[in-house]
Amino acid sequence: MVETAKLIQGNQAIAEGAIYAGARFFAGYPITPSSEVAEECSRRMPRVGGVYMQMEDEIASMGAIVGASLAGVKSFTATSGPGFSLMQENLGFAVMAEVPCVVVNVQRSGPSTGLATKPAQSDIMQVRWGRHGDQIVIALSPSSVKECFDLTVQAFNLSEKFRVPVILAADEIVAHMRENFTPPAPGELQVIDRKKPTVPPEQYKPFEPESDGIAPLAAYGSEYVFHVTSSMHGPEGVSNNNPANATWKVSQLHKKLELYRDEIVLTKTFDVEDMDILLVAFGAVTRAARAAAVEARKTGIKAGVLQLVTVWPFPDRELAQLAGRVKTVVVPEMNYSGQVAGEVRRVLGPDPDIKQVNKFNGQIITPQDILKAII
Repeated sequence: MVETAKLIQGNQAIAEGAIYAGARFFAGYPITPSSEVAEECSRRMPRVGGVYMQMEDEIASMGAIVGASLAGVKSFTATSGPGFSLMQENLGFAVMAEVPCVVVNVQRSGPSTGLATKPAQSDIMQVRWGRHGDQIVIALSPSSVKECFDLTVQAFNLSEKFRVPVILAADEIVAHMRENFTPPAPGELQVIDRKKPTVPPEQYKPFEPESDGIAPLAAYGSEYVFHVTSSMHGPEGVSNNNPANATWKVSQLHKKLELYRDEIVLTKTFDVEDMDILLVAFGAVTRAARAAAVEARKTGIKAGVLQLVTVWPFPDRELAQLAGRVKTVVVPEMNYSGQVAGEVRRVLGPDPDIKQVNKFNGQIITPQDILKAII
């Protein structure tokens, strides 16, 4: 049966993308503006043989998907604002225990309850540094309904391949906008499943990487019996406080992603071949940046756009390569301090003219807002 185009919301596309990727467990707690992800999963998961669980809070939601993933099931949750804050401890456990799972954070205006129904892009640093300790995460940011679907599939693929939690850092605008979308046919998009052990159960070490730098993951309830702990542990999964082991473990968490950095970091470019000004954007603001670039060219200003599809790890190389061809870089984002602008300055240093366009009143940045900074 050929799928036809349908008008759907970004949050619906996230739920559909998760199911396409093979997710069969969702645990969550309703919170604006992510609630439609849970609502859609409550209908769709049972129809595909999956499980939907509404938990008592976001702490339990994160714990539930970690447990379900360790039992061998692709799992995810969705939240916003204060809920994402509550998930940090168990998300840190997932990092340390190398548990594949996906966390959708639909960003909204804060702090605290803030403007609960309004958009923001102010969780970017929390996404990266919200957990204590030396750790590294992957975070993707969609700018359209199609990207909500595609990047959810990609988030599961990266999570399963590298045994890491992956964060889909959407924003309220993308999550609630509706666009025509034609779902891909089964097999049209690549779907990756986690690597399973091939050694006999008595030889299995749950955190011992193979030649590709990734350790296979067995499932609880199978013939493999293994130990997982949030404490510092060795390849066997048993607590180990030896300094040499700690050096190995923390390095392993980083190196397995650094090794595949070019596969993980995704960007898109628009009209950068002859640009004089570079606009760096992510999420819904990418749309405003692209429209502003078109209008700027009508006045003789050649503007190009770099879209950060992967926000973390930060696309240092891609940014540096493009910014080296211009004198002015403009970074529009929906937060006060310029969380991504700060990363741009870190990468580019003091030489380029870096302009910020910030809005933090619960309203989207418009093309006109950006044009004021470049015309």
